[in-house]
Amino acid sequence: MSEPAADAPMAALAGLVGGLGALDQDVDDAVRVDRLRLMEQAKAALAAAQAREAVAFAASQRATQLAAGVPHERAERGIAAQIGLALRISPWHAQRYLGWARVLTRELPRTYAALWAGETTERRAMIIARETMWLSPIDRAKVDEQLALRLPQLGDRRVEVETRTLACRLDPDGYVERVRAAENDRRVTLRPAPDTMARLTALVPMAQGVAAYATLCREADSTVATGDARGRGQIMADTLIERVTGQVTASDVPVEVGLVMTDRSLLAPDAPGGTEPALLEGTDPIPAEIARALVLGAPDDTAVWLRRLYTKPGGRELVAMESTRREFTPAQRRYIRARDRFCRTPWCEAPIRHADHIVPVASGGPTHVGNGQGCCEACNYAKQAPGWRSRVITGAAPHEVEITTPTGHRYRTRAPTPPTAA
Repeated sequence: MSEPAADAPMAALAGLVGGLGALDQDVDDAVRVDRLRLMEQAKAALAAAQAREAVAFAASQRATQLAAGVPHERAERGIAAQIGLALRISPWHAQRYLGWARVLTRELPRTYAALWAGETTERRAMIIARETMWLSPIDRAKVDEQLALRLPQLGDRRVEVETRTLACRLDPDGYVERVRAAENDRRVTLRPAPDTMARLTALVPMAQGVAAYATLCREADSTVATGDARGRGQIMADTLIERVTGQVTASDVPVEVGLVMTDRSLLAPDAPGGTEPALLEGTDPIPAEIARALVLGAPDDTAVWLRRLYTKPGGRELVAMESTRREFTPAQRRYIRARDRFCRTPWCEAPIRHADHIVPVASGGPTHVGNGQGCCEACNYAKQAPGWRSRVITGAAPHEVEITTPTGHRYRTRAPTPPTAA
């Protein structure tokens, strides 16, 4: 990343960070407790200053874009993404953070003052901002005032419950509307979990979630009563998969997976390089034995398709493909997903939704996987805001891209190293 411009406050912050490593460790435990308390107070004050800085940055960037002729409805594009890069969080989390920070700094003065004074934590202050975002400014100010004296004594859970209770009392009709609107956010998501597992999550209305869970519990109780050797949780998980897919047993589900593994890991497990982990699209690396089981253990009536992907000498980058079209071909998109695995924006790591030209076609960028990267939808749109530039680092392996933001800060992102047969 490029060096930020220096000023006196930044020098003071740098001195604070540098000085922490020089703290004398030959002290008694009472001093250590005092230090812990002061450090927590400093963290809170820094969080308050950080929220203020983020809001000021967003306002300045928005004004700059409007002055440059960007339409009003698009003037927010790319702002949260820049904050996410600075904070090393995903653009999605940065967008939520910015929204809460705006409420906290502009409309919750007592909560904000408590954070500055170290009387509460950043998490608790943000909970209050989150749980009052739907209120009118007048009602939000009332919640802020009523919580002010008790805030230093409240933990995370009580802050959430009491804020929500106060909000509901002040605007019961609005709370009902909020609940109804939340039903529009129902969805199903999939995220990798450790040990080649996955978390399949459904966000559904409370009544539906309780009904589904109760049904799985009853099925598990009934199956256990027949003497089934599986655990209750295993039965519930298997029943869910069977009912969603319509298969007789959970293990018989025919799936098409994007699996990248070496030929030795697949065909010669006892040869050198035969234990190289494989990459399963959208998940963490998996052991070669598990990858072989996915291919060789498929049901007899399931077709297994093997697509060969070779690496360049040294095994650090997948071989590229090229096209003269303006849009990436389906094969190129599959290649980019296999190579990048997650959104290439640093610290985003969301599922890939778009195959994006790093150098736009309009600027002479070719439709070649070397000029392509996998992006989530939000990051792809963010880089279309004025002032964003990207370039491929020539000769880098694995594939590497440098992103330059409108403020001139530079960030590099490197594709994961593919499996090798070394």
